[in-house]
Amino acid sequence: MVWNKERVLIFLCTLSFLFFFSCSRTEEPRPENMENIILGFSQIGAESAWRNCNTRSIQEAAAHSKIQLVFTNAEQKQENQIKALRSFIAYQVDVIAFVPIVADGWDTVLNEAKDAGIPVLVTDRKINTADETLYAGFIGTDSIREGRDAGLFLLKKFADRVENYPVTGEPVNIVELVGTEGSSVAVGRGEGFRQIIGDHPVFRIIHSESGDFLRSKGYELMKAILEKVKEIDVIFSHNDGMTLGAIDAMTEQGIRPGKDIVIVTIDAEQAAIDALKEGLVNCVIECNPKTGEAIMALVTRLAAGESIPRLLHVSEEVFTEDDDLSSLPPRGY
Repeated sequence: MVWNKERVLIFLCTLSFLFFFSCSRTEEPRPENMENIILGFSQIGAESAWRNCNTRSIQEAAAHSKIQLVFTNAEQKQENQIKALRSFIAYQVDVIAFVPIVADGWDTVLNEAKDAGIPVLVTDRKINTADETLYAGFIGTDSIREGRDAGLFLLKKFADRVENYPVTGEPVNIVELVGTEGSSVAVGRGEGFRQIIGDHPVFRIIHSESGDFLRSKGYELMKAILEKVKEIDVIFSHNDGMTLGAIDAMTEQGIRPGKDIVIVTIDAEQAAIDALKEGLVNCVIECNPKTGEAIMALVTRLAAGESIPRLLHVSEEVFTEDDDLSSLPPRGY
């Protein structure tokens, strides 16, 4: 064959068209049972048994679903999470999911994910944003309800004081151990709690301070509080880690947890359930960490180009000193 100038020109034009078409075409949505989905997941840390169980749930569910998991631990720093999300974008994962350590400050990086065409799933903790199209949906705990459940238990526990106050009743003095400042979980639990007790002036929050969801800080806070505050009726703790630290501090001071001071805690780790059985805690509110399977189902739908519900809350229970816990299975965390 003789390659004249006309043949060469036609050949080059054909190659250019094929190259343009292959680079610019939009991929068809993947089938729902597809494999080789790549999920970039940013966890906030490993600060508690609850968090470690949450991580295991995600890792095991990803393996079971044959989803390739690119997992990072932010070690409680938002800047680490933002770097991780940008690395996921550069890697061109199919879906990004993350547990936001705080609620604010995500718009810039989420806009970058949106521009890259990567859907984002928020889990466990919620975010604040003026543009809700920056993420596909949320799955996790209902922190406001958890706070309300804590308040409802106190209404029942102190029914006599509530009924008789202020004529003959005494006020109920509450110390609140708050989670990480700026996190949606801490904000929600505090808000829900106040929604219930706010209508009853018998309840007084005499001290509220962040222990950052850490057992060590719960111990330090409680030790310092006990030196300053003598009339404490209730400790409302935003998580079991801080609660267990507070119990250690109380025991050192000769105070009987669960008797001298009523304790309400959130998470329902095995250690907290054991403390409830021993009478060291009066009420444990579950925060379910086992969200892995539900997350992978949502990730599969997002990778296939489908929409998902904007808000999904996991099922949770409340355990109290009045319940029969003898048949309660091991918590696994």
